[in-house]
Amino acid sequence: MPVILANANLLDVDAGQIVGERHIVIENDRIKEVSETPVKSGGEIIDLKGRTLMPGLIDAHVHITAFTADLSTLPYQSPFYVAARTADIMGEMLDRGFTTVRDVGGGEFGMARAQAEGFVRGPRIVYGGKALSPTAGHGDMRKPAQDASDNGYAVPSLGRVCNGVTEVRAAARDEVRRGASHIKIMANGGIASPTDRIDSDQFSEEEIAAIVDEAHMANLYVVAHAYTARSVERAVRNGVRSIEHGNLLDGKTVAYMKEKGAYLVPTLATYRGLKDEGVKAGLPAELASKIDKVLDAGINAVEMAYRAGVPMAYGTDLLGDMHYRQLTEFELRSAVVPAADLLRSATVVGAELIRRENELGRVAPDYLADMIAFPGNPLEDIRYMGRLGEELALIVQDGRIVRNSL
Repeated sequence: MPVILANANLLDVDAGQIVGERHIVIENDRIKEVSETPVKSGGEIIDLKGRTLMPGLIDAHVHITAFTADLSTLPYQSPFYVAARTADIMGEMLDRGFTTVRDVGGGEFGMARAQAEGFVRGPRIVYGGKALSPTAGHGDMRKPAQDASDNGYAVPSLGRVCNGVTEVRAAARDEVRRGASHIKIMANGGIASPTDRIDSDQFSEEEIAAIVDEAHMANLYVVAHAYTARSVERAVRNGVRSIEHGNLLDGKTVAYMKEKGAYLVPTLATYRGLKDEGVKAGLPAELASKIDKVLDAGINAVEMAYRAGVPMAYGTDLLGDMHYRQLTEFELRSAVVPAADLLRSATVVGAELIRRENELGRVAPDYLADMIAFPGNPLEDIRYMGRLGEELALIVQDGRIVRNSL
């Protein structure tokens, strides 16, 4: 039986404007019709009474298993405990309006299957499995005195260690075997890892090229954690499609990204969160000093990328108790990016990045029925999105009504 969303004030994310009253017919998991006139059809009618309706949000940089900011402790947790904490994190993401997330380290086939089959409430998971990292890289969470590492999937962690062309090819193939939609690499130092520096390049260019080759053979793409202009340039030159963070970019490298068609996924929310409450959330105090190297530079990178026309998707990268900040990325970017483009980053651009632009990110016929409805107008003041979790009247995912407070 179809479901009709009547009297919706449709926010057209492509046009960047509210186009007026529309009536949406949902059949099974798809949008069958978007009409300017009331629809005379049998089925359940949900009257939105003029509330704003837009596509469900897409967060293109999450770690669903990161229930703590001390990532070095994850491998020592029971996988059952991590799964329980992950399910809680996912449910809260859905209640903020995120109907799809791209996990770039830690999320895997089991949780994605549980969500798809309805056993876990949360956004659909587009996952890459464990991120690939060299020894002493951003995915190597061992303390200096530790020797052994366990890359097995029975051990919860965001990354796996591999070195040399032969090992990185094997690791990439293993993630492909497990159903990855993309391959994540650590191409630069990071904050949460104990033995690297923010400005250290990671993986040789031969290793990066080999991983990209494996991904391309499987019709996938490579995602790279990178801050510095040098690390970003190395990654893009060797075929990486999606740059995560990019806080320390320069104008020349931004232009190179535009030339090569690379995407940028800034994650300003996590640096603000880590600065404000990272240690309280579990980040080891000795790593907190790294935050200042990237915190204030992030908005400059966003402005350069926006002016150059580099496509930017919405991402947050939050850890531990800071997941509640997921909607703050809108306001953090708003000083340099207009509201309409920010909404596009979390819908159509995110859908393009994950290569599902023909079924996600729009309210249009034949698209998956992922939609959210609320009383305000974020085009007038993007700060409204920060309150979305409390304001949402309706969440539709895969054609199912998963929240209805009308």
